[in-house]
Amino acid sequence: MLTLDERITHRLRSPGYATWRAKVMQANGCAQPIRLLGTHQLQDTTTGRVLHHYTGSLFAPCGNRRETVCPACSDRYAADAFHLVRAGLCGGSKGIPETVTTHPRVFVTLTAPSFGRVHTRRLSRRGRVMPCGCGDHHREADPRLGTALDPDNYDYEAAVLWQAHAGKLWHRFTIRLRRELAHRAGLRVRDFPHHARLSYGKVAEYQRRGLVHFHALIRLDGPDGPTNRPPTWASAELLTQAITAAAAGVVVTTQHPDGSRLSLTWGDQLDIRPVEHEETEGGEGIGERALAGYIAKYATKGTGTVDGADRPIRSELDIDHLRISEHHRRMMRTCWQLGGLEQYQDLNLRRWTHMLGFRGHFLTKSRAYSTTFKTIREDRRAFRLAEALDQLGLDPDTVLVVNDWHFTGTGYRDDAERELATGIAERLRTQRQQQHHKEQPR
Repeated sequence: MLTLDERITHRLRSPGYATWRAKVMQANGCAQPIRLLGTHQLQDTTTGRVLHHYTGSLFAPCGNRRETVCPACSDRYAADAFHLVRAGLCGGSKGIPETVTTHPRVFVTLTAPSFGRVHTRRLSRRGRVMPCGCGDHHREADPRLGTALDPDNYDYEAAVLWQAHAGKLWHRFTIRLRRELAHRAGLRVRDFPHHARLSYGKVAEYQRRGLVHFHALIRLDGPDGPTNRPPTWASAELLTQAITAAAAGVVVTTQHPDGSRLSLTWGDQLDIRPVEHEETEGGEGIGERALAGYIAKYATKGTGTVDGADRPIRSELDIDHLRISEHHRRMMRTCWQLGGLEQYQDLNLRRWTHMLGFRGHFLTKSRAYSTTFKTIREDRRAFRLAEALDQLGLDPDTVLVVNDWHFTGTGYRDDAERELATGIAERLRTQRQQQHHKEQPR
């Protein structure tokens, strides 16, 4: 039986290694590539003559946005998310005018309420660690942080149900926010769309206690979106007042397992900060570029800093074998158990047990906020095709691309290929980071 190092050496010396390595690099070092078999050819649209032909196999990126599953595809998703968010912040690209920076904009953080006391780490004004409710002074990396002080009195059922309804709570919040804006502008709610449009981009981030909070860039535009100037009454101060009132007034009602009423609301911690233009950064607000990077970062984290699973749970027994804290294990068990009750069938909780009950997307935006992921990816494909055709000396306007690919599997053949692919991915990532730092203004 060959060792892993020996199998890696054997693969490096094999005749087809160079071709295999080229496929891995084409997939950007994807950890779980999709294997395809088929043909690709380029035809002259005027004569029908085949200009280029390839028959064989290739690797396509898996496209998973989670860093823990595929760092390469996660980097790509984060880059796309950065450009999507930044286009709505700064304009000047993706069809968004630069004048969007003059529109009222704030950065909002909405949190979950308390469902019981948890281990915390707070600092005094002098920077000293204050004692937790348990009496200890927790270190920053203490695994107890965020877990329940008294698990028997922590309301795990309400926590999971809040998490499952977080998307609905956000939807109700945006509806209420439009009403609050209309009221402060002296408009009827039904007339608000004729005067202004509410645009936003938001990302969900897990707290250590296992519950998400939402970070959102909220902007006021004219009725047609970012290309329209907002009305004269629109201001960041008015937007802040409306957000505060809307967050306090939103309630989603559901039931406890015993049938009693459960009212779900936002937590008391509400943070609203103005967004500063890059050229005027330095105040109390947050800069555009920093905000775009922040949202893009957390869009790839998935369960992130909390204990969880990267893939759906198939049975309750799977929960017992996960390397997670007892607090998060109990949240997952509660999620699985509630998912078996008929009254919660529409929540499909068992499917989302690995996400601790959260059923929403991590990065969402309103329609008119900026461009879309689809547009960004289509632009990238078009650029790469034009680049490839230019290398072949072909005119894109007279070439027809014909693809015929069939799925044959996912991932690599063995651990030797996986190790080699990981090394390739790390080198490509390092090169991208070095290029990024080189291009940054000094």
